[in-house]
Amino acid sequence: MQLNCAALNESLLETELFGHVKGAFTGAYTHREGRFEAANGGDLFLDEIGDVPLSIQVKLLRVLESKQIERVGDHRPISVDVRIITATNRNLYRLVTESRFREDFFFRINVIPIHLPPLRERMEDIPLLVDTFIRRLRKKSGKSITGLRPEAMQRFMNHAWPGNVRELKGTLEYAFVIAETGLIRPEHLPAPVTGTPYVPPQAEPVAALQPGGEEKTQLIRALKQAGGNQSEAASIHGVSRVTVWNRMKRHGIDLKRIVAAASRP
Repeated sequence: MQLNCAALNESLLETELFGHVKGAFTGAYTHREGRFEAANGGDLFLDEIGDVPLSIQVKLLRVLESKQIERVGDHRPISVDVRIITATNRNLYRLVTESRFREDFFFRINVIPIHLPPLRERMEDIPLLVDTFIRRLRKKSGKSITGLRPEAMQRFMNHAWPGNVRELKGTLEYAFVIAETGLIRPEHLPAPVTGTPYVPPQAEPVAALQPGGEEKTQLIRALKQAGGNQSEAASIHGVSRVTVWNRMKRHGIDLKRIVAAASRP
């Protein structure tokens, strides 16, 4: 059982944790079981514990000490046997010194602390994480993307990853949308990872591709030059990848035939 404590305001968080009785507040039409009751005999993972309001911290501390809860709107104690696991990306020591986190509650949940360094301090984990996420994304998307080219991996190793593992996963999800097959290249990665400054998308140049038969000819030439890569072909003509895809569909262009023709000596 888990709960993201930062996703709810104080009132909703209290109800989610301890439940409520019928008539406890407007809209409470029935009794509701809280997360502690639901997790009785097991574990309750409280994510973003550093964002819990002080008033809720007091009640959580009481639960940890007495192993009893009270539903909102009720005074009858309910015994629970729950192991609490907490996580946060905030510095709880600093919050305690700033009186924004209760010291007694901090010491109560800090029994077996596990510190996970940011990704930039454990760069050796990146290849393993990349391989894991690629296998998951390949299974989910059905694309035959097998890994990263060395130059793309180098971009990963050079990036500071301020968003940690979530940013790395998001970067690979982005690459899976852009890339078609094979290995992910630097041009398949978002600007923050490649070090390329973000440039807002421009309107498609009027003269980028000529209408009619000339448009088809130019598009086929660009696809051959790009080895069948639609993103590269789009870059050659200064248009979006979606535009290339739409025009391929409109002109009935067979990408496999173009790639085969381009590979012939």
